[in-house]
Amino acid sequence: MKKFKLDKLREECGVFGISNHEDSAALVALGLHALQHRGQEGCGIVSYDGKNYHSEKRQGLVGDHFTKNDVIKKLPGKFAIGHNRYSTTGETSLRNIQPFFADLHMGGLSIAHNGNLTNALTLREVLVKDGAIFRTTSDTETIVQLIAKSKREKIIDKLIDTLFQIKGGYSLVLMTNKKLIGARDPFGIRPLVIGKLKESFILASETCALDIVGASFVREVENGEIVVVENNEINSIKPFPKQKARPCIFEYIYFARPDSIIDGKCAYEFRRNFGIQLAKETDTNADIVVPVPDSGVPAALGYAEYSKKKFELGLIRNHYVGRTFIEPTQNIRSLGVKLKLSPTKSIIKNKSIILIDDSLVRGTTCHKIVKMLYEAGAKEVHVRIACPEIKFPDFYGVDMPTKEELLAYKKTVEEMCLYIKAKSLKFLSLKGLYESLNKGKRNDLYPQFSDHYFTGDYPIKPSENLSEKKIKQLSLLSSKSSN
Repeated sequence: MKKFKLDKLREECGVFGISNHEDSAALVALGLHALQHRGQEGCGIVSYDGKNYHSEKRQGLVGDHFTKNDVIKKLPGKFAIGHNRYSTTGETSLRNIQPFFADLHMGGLSIAHNGNLTNALTLREVLVKDGAIFRTTSDTETIVQLIAKSKREKIIDKLIDTLFQIKGGYSLVLMTNKKLIGARDPFGIRPLVIGKLKESFILASETCALDIVGASFVREVENGEIVVVENNEINSIKPFPKQKARPCIFEYIYFARPDSIIDGKCAYEFRRNFGIQLAKETDTNADIVVPVPDSGVPAALGYAEYSKKKFELGLIRNHYVGRTFIEPTQNIRSLGVKLKLSPTKSIIKNKSIILIDDSLVRGTTCHKIVKMLYEAGAKEVHVRIACPEIKFPDFYGVDMPTKEELLAYKKTVEEMCLYIKAKSLKFLSLKGLYESLNKGKRNDLYPQFSDHYFTGDYPIKPSENLSEKKIKQLSLLSSKSSN
């Protein structure tokens, strides 16, 4: 059966780890619940009780599994790490759900990974030829194998050896018999933050996960930094040559939860600013401003405020249609977006509408929404997108179409407008995006963000054609197998 999904970019994963707390597993479950937007295909927690590691993994949502006492009781100990998964490298199956655990000669190791390695396939082939045995098709297992293979004695040195071999965007949370460890790629593409809850340290993908457990935000892990929690203290190691960070710009546009803090501000504030700038650049005569819920709401509020137009919820989202909604027949499947969105007919009838969304990927969903609004009586639909045209794929942990599937890669703005059948279509400029982020002018020699989606300027050149290879089965074991 086909899964229902909207035409959006999707981030790979969320990670959460905590040290020295009696309720470590329960707090990890809460943290993963706050990070549920970063991955809905699978979830897992590994705990350590001072003697043994304990692992529980499930397909589906955190709330469906880790809210039950009998599951949490299977995860004793004061240390725990957890992971929400959305697959980009490796198919969806129980064996690919993290955190992974391995017995090494220096003790146990558990790891949770957000991101994607651009040289994972090459490394995997070398390791297999050298005798390594892989149980999963996840690039995260490549990291585990490299750590295990390192001849260095200390776990931190083994990790540093590994980080110098891998390429891509990543944030890692690792747990050993004595340490909780976090690491972020040299460009800081994928996010990782530090929190504090009394005597416990927390590592998480976003600050919203700190808020839910009552922890205070300490700081972001810096690009290329390793942080080590041991004996209730945290230490920093910076093994890479110093360079400027280039965080993923889509954390600001869409990925991060609106209440999460990035660069000292809530993501919501940045998105509202995008809407203000979009109105400055592209305003037109219309009656009302309507967001595509929920992602388009902050930008639409900013647009309406600046343009002095009325903000209306002309589309209502049905929050009770899950990702795994089964569409058993073609007739039902053809209902498409109507399963998740419904027009507020009395609001939009005979109105000229400015429709705001955060991004335009394939254009299929936007086409259906525009059609829906016209069928509900809209007089005109002007589409405004709160980011530039997405022309290039990502290789650092974002699941997105190939270049040829991206609407903006193969069509002009005018052609895109004809495709979605809107009255007009305009995007936020790259210049306006940077101004809204309070970064001034884009530095073309060394951009302040990983903005390759719009520019094709990749901080790390892909060493493999991942958009093609990632869909290949990397294991002879069927993806339908449960082990």
